[in-house]
Amino acid sequence: MNLRRDVFQAIADPTRRSILMLVAAQSMTAGAIAANFDTARPTVSKHIQILTECELLRSEQNGREITYHLNPNKMKEIADFIEPFRKMWDEKFNKLEDVMKAYQKNEIRDREI
Repeated sequence: MNLRRDVFQAIADPTRRSILMLVAAQSMTAGAIAANFDTARPTVSKHIQILTECELLRSEQNGREITYHLNPNKMKEIADFIEPFRKMWDEKFNKLEDVMKAYQKNEIRDREI
């Protein structure tokens, strides 16, 4: 049975997000990635496996060494999905900011009276 991992469950984990940030800066081997964490290497390898299964990371084998690269196309898919929500919340926060500014103006004016 082949279960497909959910990309949003994958990025919900803080360790996996940290791995993505590391690999976004530069392609790395599993050992180099694991060196950045205080957890056991098999634990980091499991995180890498999940990210690879979700296609957030791509692996490239050179001899015995496997290097992991960020998959920008998959990251763009996530960003494209999230964008309408970001815009919606930006609008809500902008309206809240307008209300707060109006409230502060009224409060200052009331103190002057």
